[in-house]
Amino acid sequence: MAASAASTFTANDLKGRYATALYELAEEERVLNEVIDEVENLLNTINESDLLRGVLNNPSFDTAQSREIVVGTLKQAGFSQLLQNFAGVVANNRRLGNLKAILLSFLALVNLRRGLVTAEVVTAHPLTDKQHAQLKDRLAQAGYNKVNIQERIDTKILGGFVIRIGAQLFDASLKTRLNRLHNVMKGAA
Repeated sequence: MAASAASTFTANDLKGRYATALYELAEEERVLNEVIDEVENLLNTINESDLLRGVLNNPSFDTAQSREIVVGTLKQAGFSQLLQNFAGVVANNRRLGNLKAILLSFLALVNLRRGLVTAEVVTAHPLTDKQHAQLKDRLAQAGYNKVNIQERIDTKILGGFVIRIGAQLFDASLKTRLNRLHNVMKGAA
């Protein structure tokens, strides 16, 4: 699954309703795996295309004009008719500004339905293959058997790691340890 799937899924919000509709349509048409790949590719396309981002982020575009640009771009890039139609509906409902969030919510829904948990791991330096395997083993021991590890580098944590799985946060960073020590020493003074 793409690294962009860090979004959480909420069924009752706008992006969740659209994501659910896309998921159910793809499942009904028996093209779910293809749509998952296309959604990941579309997220990459959005990130790489200034024109597409401009249309999505500019609510002053006329609805028909923005629909034409988005659907035309998807058609030219070889996306399926299903995804083109979905983007057209999003455009017609003047929700293009939410398209990226809808697509991320769709991927989060896929993970949820497949029992896959996303763990965002923040480290000061990239994990080695051995560290990655050890982390996956430790998460499995903690009950997270199907886990998708997304790495992010943040030199501000100095060392150690921070793991976020859903609402749970495990902070074993050097920065946090130093802050705790600092607070303890302030209390002792």
